[in-house]
Amino acid sequence: MKATLAALAGRMSFADTVPHTPPALTPSRIKTELLSGLTVALALVPEAVAFAFVAGVHPLVGLYAAFIVGLITAVMGGRPGMISGATGALAVVMVSLVAQHGVEYLFAAVVLMGIIQILAGLFHLGKFIRLVPHPVMLGFVNGLAIVIFMAQLTQFKVPGPGGGQVWMTGWPLALMLGLVALTMALIWIVPKLTKAVPAPLAGIAVVATLVIVFGIDVPRVGDLASIEGGLPQFHLPAVPLTLETLRIVLPYALILAAIGLIESLLTLNLVGEITGQRGGASKECVAQGTANTVTGFFGGMGGCAMIGQSMINVKSGGRTRLSGISAALFLLAFILVGSSLIEQIPLAALVGVMFMVVIGTFAWQSLTILRRIPATDAFVIFLVTIVTVLTDLAIAVIVGVIVSALAYAWSNATRIRATTHVTPEGAKTYQIEGPLFFGSADGFVELFDPENDPVLVTADFMNSRVADQSALQAIEQIAARYEAAGKTLQLRHLSRDCHQLLNRAGQLMVDSDDDPDYGVAVDYGVRIGSLGGGH
Repeated sequence: MKATLAALAGRMSFADTVPHTPPALTPSRIKTELLSGLTVALALVPEAVAFAFVAGVHPLVGLYAAFIVGLITAVMGGRPGMISGATGALAVVMVSLVAQHGVEYLFAAVVLMGIIQILAGLFHLGKFIRLVPHPVMLGFVNGLAIVIFMAQLTQFKVPGPGGGQVWMTGWPLALMLGLVALTMALIWIVPKLTKAVPAPLAGIAVVATLVIVFGIDVPRVGDLASIEGGLPQFHLPAVPLTLETLRIVLPYALILAAIGLIESLLTLNLVGEITGQRGGASKECVAQGTANTVTGFFGGMGGCAMIGQSMINVKSGGRTRLSGISAALFLLAFILVGSSLIEQIPLAALVGVMFMVVIGTFAWQSLTILRRIPATDAFVIFLVTIVTVLTDLAIAVIVGVIVSALAYAWSNATRIRATTHVTPEGAKTYQIEGPLFFGSADGFVELFDPENDPVLVTADFMNSRVADQSALQAIEQIAARYEAAGKTLQLRHLSRDCHQLLNRAGQLMVDSDDDPDYGVAVDYGVRIGSLGGGH
C-alpha cells in the first residue's frame, strides 16, 4: 500500500526543475497550454456548481464567477499558471449573508471585497505573506488536500426517499468506485505512454466515452444542475446606498478579502516553488481585487486562487497565462454552447482527477520529517492541518503564524544572559547576550544587582539589540534602581538603530545638544522617567 501511494505521489510530484521565465509560445507549447486549460475547465464545472450550492445561490452565479475571476487573474495576476475561481473557503462565509439579506447584498459585498484587495495590493500588503513559516505552509497544503478529498465525498451521495442525501450502496457504489479507480489508473499510466495529451484530460475522455457509449447509469455533471446560460450581463447590485448597507456588507467584505488573499498568496508561493518563479504578491492582490470588483457587477459570487485547479494546470504542463485564459474561455463556451455535452461527463471521472490532485498536493514528506524537526514545528503542522479542516484557511494560517511567533519569541526570551567583569578602575561591566524585547525584558532586569554593584555600572550591548517599548521600559526600570541606590548606569556599544530608538524615547543622556561624533564605543547615561514609570 505504501509503495503504491509513494508511486502515485511521485507521479503527481511537482518538484520538477522549471525555467524562471515562461517558455516561448511555440506551436507545441500553445497546444500544451490549450489542452491544460481544457482539463482545468472540465474540473471547474462541478466545483463552481457545488460551491454555488454551498453559498445558496444559482449555479450560474458560481460559473460566472469562475469565468470572470479566472480570466482576469490569468491576464494580470502575479503568477502565470495559477487558476482562480469560485472557492469553498469563500462560499462558507457567503452563505449566511445570502440567507439573511439575499443575493444582491452578496454582489455588493463582492464589489467591496475587490476594492479592499486592490488597496491591499497598492499598499504592498501582500509582502506580509513572507511571515508565514514553512510549517504553516505544510499544514496549509495538508489541510487543503484533506478538504478537497472530503468535498469529493459528496459525489457519492444520491437523493434519498425523504428528499435528503444518502450514501450510495450496492452496484451503483461499485460502479462509481470502479470508474474513479479507472480514472486514477489512467492518470498514472498515460504519462508513461505519451505526453501529447495531459493525463487528467485523457482520463476524463476515456471514462466519459465508456459511460456515454455503453450507457452506464452513474451520476453525471447534469445531475448537479444545468450549466446552460448566456453571457454574464452588467448588473448594479440592487441595494440601497446607505450606511446601513455598508454596516451589513463591510464585515463580510473584510473577511472575504482576507480569506481570498491568504489563499491566493499561499497558492502563489506554492506554484512559485513548482515553477521557479518569485515575487508578484502585490500584483496578485490587485488582480484578485480587480477580478472580484468586476465579478460583483456581473452577477458572480467572487473567488480567489484554487490550489486544486492550479495543481491540475501545472501538472498538465500549463506554464503561461494562456492556460488560465483558455480555461476561462473554455468554461464560457461550456455555458454558451457546450452544456449538453459537458453535462454528460460522469462525476466519477472528475472525482478521480481530484483524488489524484489530493495525492499530489498532500505533503507526504511532512510525515517522515516529524521526528527530525523541532517539536513546535511538528505541532504547528498538525495544528494548521486540523484547523483548516475544521474551520477555514484564514483562521488556520493566522493561528499557525501566531503559535510560530510565540514559540520564536519564547525561544529568544530564554537567550538573554550576561557575563560580568570589573575594570581596574572598579567599575562593573555587564556584557549582554541575546535580544532585548518584550519576551526577555523581565529576564534582563533580573541580570543586574543594584544593591551590591559598584557606583559605576556599564551595560555593554555589543552582542544584543534593543527592540521595542518593553525593552526601553526595562532599561529605564533598571536605571531607576541604580539611581535610587546612588549609582550610575551607562550604556555602551549601542548599534545605530538601538541608539535612535533610545534617543527618540528621550532616554539617552549626552553632554552636548547633539551627538555629531556618535560611535559604537560611546558610553551613554540613561534619563529615567521618560516613559512614565511603566504603569
